[in-house]
Amino acid sequence: MIGNLPTVLAQGGVDWISFDIGRLVDQFWYNTVNGLAYGSIYSLVAVGYTLVYGVLKLINFAHSEVFIVGAFGAYFTFQFLGYESGGIAQAPLVETIVNLILALAVAMICSGLVALTLERVAYRPLRRKKAPRLVFLITAVGASFAIQQAIMLWRNPNPELAIQLIAPRPLFEVFGVSVTNIQLTVFLAALVLLLIADSFINRTRLGRGIRAVAQDPDTATLMGVNKERVIMLTFIIGGLLAGAAALFYIMQIPQGVVYNGGFLLGIKAFTAAVLGGIGNLRGALLGGFLLGVFENYGQSLLGGQWRDVVAFVVLIVILMFRPTGILGESLGKARV
Repeated sequence: MIGNLPTVLAQGGVDWISFDIGRLVDQFWYNTVNGLAYGSIYSLVAVGYTLVYGVLKLINFAHSEVFIVGAFGAYFTFQFLGYESGGIAQAPLVETIVNLILALAVAMICSGLVALTLERVAYRPLRRKKAPRLVFLITAVGASFAIQQAIMLWRNPNPELAIQLIAPRPLFEVFGVSVTNIQLTVFLAALVLLLIADSFINRTRLGRGIRAVAQDPDTATLMGVNKERVIMLTFIIGGLLAGAAALFYIMQIPQGVVYNGGFLLGIKAFTAAVLGGIGNLRGALLGGFLLGVFENYGQSLLGGQWRDVVAFVVLIVILMFRPTGILGESLGKARV
């Protein structure tokens, strides 16, 4: 009975919100598989937010533009390699893999350089002047808009024509749902990068330095940790992962790259970081996957126009019962 209830609210004779439980049940496993692919992208970008917050207690809202610069880097790499816009490339498998790895490297380098430049130009002078945290936040928002407008003036407000290297092809089925080559590649590649980042933070000397500065920057400095080097490294790691996410985003959503394309995804990635526990690396991983799955469930239940709203509703509900997020452990207290 409930599953057949098509609409609960309407305005002016036009249905604008519906609860279709039957569709949610029918598409449950499809939404789960697709949501994990999207969640992989959110997780990679969320790591940048959570690392910077863990070390500096700063919400780097310009991180969304770090992501979109990486997307442009990957896009222009495809063009340089001779791929034409607006179609699906027909290249041998080995050549395609090599080109994807090259595009991944370029995207990560571009995003890493932008993140490093932001730290050196926008945030380091403020730290030296011991500026209030509100000034950092305003600077982050201003840097975000500045990068957006610079890209728009360089290119134009219109999206670039899409370039698709790999055509989606079913590989196997899970509970009757086909898993495509693109979904599997995005999920596995993102998971490997996230595990590498987690191992780096928890098991290397530089990672211990990051956690030490996150826990107590003054004591870490007295113990010989170079705080400025740690901060710089934190921005670079976040930028590299955002660049990887940019390539996976182009693969998962083969549409043209646009100058403000990182805005909404950046907000969702920040939501994922808060959902998992801001300042917690593994929380960013968990929050990204959960957010990707929940918004796909919400799309089936409420309709596609509510997809983006679901992410923030989930965040509000979680924070009502657990304000620190699901894991709620700071980077400085993460176990070795």
